[in-house]
Amino acid sequence: MTETEIVLPPDLPYGTWPSPVSAADVARTRHVVSFPLVHGEDVWWQERIPGEGGRSTVIHLGPDGQRRPMLPAPWSARTRVHEYGGLSYLPVPAEEGSARRLAFVFANDSDQRLYLARPGTAGEPAGHAGEPAGGEPRPLTPHSGSGAEAALRYADFTLSPDASEVWCVQESHSDGKVTRSIVAVPLDGSAAEDPAGLREIVTGSDFFAFPTPSPDGRMLAWITWNHPRMPWDGTELRVAVLEDGVAGKSRVAGKSRLIKGGMRESVLAPLWRDSAGIYAVTDWPGWWNIYELDLAGVPPQALCPAEEEFASPLWQLGSRPFAMLSDGRLAVTHGQGGMRLAVLDPQTAELTDLDIGFPAICSGLSADGDTVVCVAGGPDRPLSLVRVEVSAARTQVLCQEEIPLPDVAYLPVPRPVTLSGRFGRTVHAIVYPPANPEVSAPQEERPPYIVWVHAGPTAHTLPLLDCEKAYFTSRGIGIVDVNYGGSSGYGRSYRERLRRQWGIVDVEDVIAAALALAEESGADRNRLAVRGGSAGGWTALGAVTTHAAGEVVFRAATSYYGIADLRGFAAQTHDFEAHYIDGLIGPLPAYQPVWEERAPAGHVSEHTCPILLLQGLEDPIVPPGQSRSIAAELADRGIRHRLIEFEGESHGFRMAETIVACLEAELSFYGQALGFIPPGVPDLKLDCG
Repeated sequence: MTETEIVLPPDLPYGTWPSPVSAADVARTRHVVSFPLVHGEDVWWQERIPGEGGRSTVIHLGPDGQRRPMLPAPWSARTRVHEYGGLSYLPVPAEEGSARRLAFVFANDSDQRLYLARPGTAGEPAGHAGEPAGGEPRPLTPHSGSGAEAALRYADFTLSPDASEVWCVQESHSDGKVTRSIVAVPLDGSAAEDPAGLREIVTGSDFFAFPTPSPDGRMLAWITWNHPRMPWDGTELRVAVLEDGVAGKSRVAGKSRLIKGGMRESVLAPLWRDSAGIYAVTDWPGWWNIYELDLAGVPPQALCPAEEEFASPLWQLGSRPFAMLSDGRLAVTHGQGGMRLAVLDPQTAELTDLDIGFPAICSGLSADGDTVVCVAGGPDRPLSLVRVEVSAARTQVLCQEEIPLPDVAYLPVPRPVTLSGRFGRTVHAIVYPPANPEVSAPQEERPPYIVWVHAGPTAHTLPLLDCEKAYFTSRGIGIVDVNYGGSSGYGRSYRERLRRQWGIVDVEDVIAAALALAEESGADRNRLAVRGGSAGGWTALGAVTTHAAGEVVFRAATSYYGIADLRGFAAQTHDFEAHYIDGLIGPLPAYQPVWEERAPAGHVSEHTCPILLLQGLEDPIVPPGQSRSIAAELADRGIRHRLIEFEGESHGFRMAETIVACLEAELSFYGQALGFIPPGVPDLKLDCG
């Protein structure tokens, strides 16, 4: 071969391209790093260990640069408050009078008690990763049951002004009733055997978050809300004077004072400016912006009014969207659809983005002095825990998730797009075109595309590195990930498009995105599929059942533990979401006909395309009966389908063998429904009746 000869990649039909990304590679992906905190030169974070059944440990990185796992098996840091949990630990002084936080409090998954771990107990490394030396952590709260059955749970921790207690949200389950309060937990362990040792500081609301003492210890700020609202619907920021700052006596004296918020305003994340003022995020202007709130009665002041979000929905407790630096400036996250890291000067309203080498911030942040820590990622970089020294403009990667990456040329390059939906509605989406440097497609062929529906509804998807997407795109199958109306990240009005319209707007936006993709981006109009999990499964199933009459849009649909019948789902859901559907569709009994009309169950027809149903047998949120009901309707109609059930799996699959089986089944299913033969995967047998 001469130097001028060029070897062109072979032409292979879309969907048949050989790929180095296997289903086993996807199953080995480690999504593990979360909830970082920084105190001086010490950095802490939670880390899930997939090889130990998803157990979560606490990691400490000290001034010597050594990474130390702080919890040996079987201890696991996980709080189940609101069922979704959140930040599950808090560093505390190792000894009385110490300024350095080397011990920590954590919520233990198996019994939901709070424990204190000190260096030399569960905290000192033994020289072998994951096996720290020492004795047992010491309980701080009484025993009240095991795991999901624990009667008392704790989350959203902060240290009391005198550092003798942890103040936090307590969730109590008793006789089918759930109540919450802000309580004080003594660090001396005196409440471990006596529930009376847990002193209530604030009570009287259904939900609490962000307990935040003032710098002088005289006042407490917190966020509260009540049923039927969700925290993105309406919350209140309240402040009260504490009766006494002495350990064991602090509680709210008299009535609290409403500072900001209401039934139609979501206010989050209070941070004391000083003992006379508070910074907080509120969506009063239509976007979650940061405001300065003066307790002396000065009108609230927007620090940086913008059509951007400076916070995200409060699905998990304990994480904060902004923090104060030593010079009084604020480290913030902000953006539309995704978040960037920036510094906001409250005095000048100047907002300065920080170039940290990662385009997206994927969690809350923590700051101390001039240092910020957060979890960040990008389309071609795994999620990473980074430490940013603001003044020096220096970023250090402390920990990076383990992802078996192929050559970058096999990774899809995400392209955010704004599409036109029904009635001219804007629809936000991210397009992931097929990518494989070893092959090309026949010139006249258009690629098949799968529309992915996130598991919101009040959530959103980001353009991040995702081996699961690369599994399909490297084989010649495009993906469009849709942030349909109701998704967060685009302001309150976009988020509220789904109010009383779940099952309508989300489905219409998904269909509109698919059609626009075919018209504007070259997708094959006759080879479109839709796929979603949980609430996303509801939308995907709705797109091929309740909305399938007339023009055929999708030729295949995949539901991962998708909601099919709201009546069964609502009867089993937990307290945090007990009234979520009231806002999404309408309350019972008045809206029962609407619940039935919107549900995929009962609406399979001759227009319904083939469906693949993937279901965990231990799922308490969407029980197997929901997928089985759809499978039975498909069988009655003689429509090709397959229901695959997995023992030991719950709501969200965790076992490697399950993930492999699902991806290979999904790929074979698309090949049969969309007209290509994918190599290297077992042929999935479809049922027809």
